[in-house]
Amino acid sequence: MTSKRLVPALAAVAAALWLAAAPAVPAAAAGFRIQEVRDIAKVAPGSLPPGTIAFTDHRDDELVDPATGLIRFSDWARARPLQKELLALYPGYTEPSVTATVNGATRTVKRKLHMYVAEARFELARPPERVDLARFATLKTLETMDPAIKHRLIGPNDVVPNKDARLSSHHPTRRWCENAATVICIQSRYQFEGKLPAAIMLLNKLRDSGKQVADHIEFQSELRIVPPEEIDQAAIARLTGVETPVASMLEQSIVHVNQVMQFGKVLAVLQPSPADPGRTIVSTFVALAVESDLFEKRKELEGVPVLRNMVPAQVLAGNSSFNTGHSISAGLPSYSRNRIEAIATALGAR
Repeated sequence: MTSKRLVPALAAVAAALWLAAAPAVPAAAAGFRIQEVRDIAKVAPGSLPPGTIAFTDHRDDELVDPATGLIRFSDWARARPLQKELLALYPGYTEPSVTATVNGATRTVKRKLHMYVAEARFELARPPERVDLARFATLKTLETMDPAIKHRLIGPNDVVPNKDARLSSHHPTRRWCENAATVICIQSRYQFEGKLPAAIMLLNKLRDSGKQVADHIEFQSELRIVPPEEIDQAAIARLTGVETPVASMLEQSIVHVNQVMQFGKVLAVLQPSPADPGRTIVSTFVALAVESDLFEKRKELEGVPVLRNMVPAQVLAGNSSFNTGHSISAGLPSYSRNRIEAIATALGAR
């Protein structure tokens, strides 16, 4: 991967995380706060103080690269097969095969991926039937999630992987944005923010030829209320660590991105608390797949003094001078925490 592709790749990663955004209400106003845990499934129902969100992105796990907070897809699939089955783009998803030319010979190889996975749990002081998830599956709500991202509705025939069965994001058993009780299909555009536009401008000047790097990214996603007949109650209970029946699930999947990201998914699971059926436990999962070669050519940016802090691992981990603010430019760890706090604030509002 050349330096001219690194900035848009990073922007793709950042932009994908708008999935986890909720209406732009300051989390502090509702008193929500993050409590770091190693495993949300081991957080006993009823044990969280009011306004507390149990959170982990596994950055201390043995398999996770501490510099990035990401785990190789193959290690994720081996060590956490249940997560892989439920949080990948669809059940049975594998790393995509691509055609590559090595030493003049063309062959098919696997495109290696790294995963960023965050998990959170919080409780609402009302039963699941009084939490209206359907209001989140609307364009109006999406438009309030993050003002930097512009959305428009599209139809199933506009979804790129619906039209090309060769893509790894092509669903093997159904078409995206169809056959669901509540579903919308979205085309989204994100204009790069913070210091990224200036870095892109510089990289474009350094390029000797070819198409200029765009200062925006576009992606397609499906947002749906998961039909009850598709919910594997036993598997979801193992995933969340909550034994009560799943009342409802909201799922959003990034199915096509014009950058170096493969897919993204957010899953929010609502279950009555076994300690108090008048309360709701919300388990939220954010999974993002990034192409592994993003990290393999860091020296190309390290050789440019003004861009040496654009090394992908630093930006993703939130350890770069290019990380600014509290939104997607802050890096994956900060942004995912901030957005999950915002989700809790939104769901907590009556």
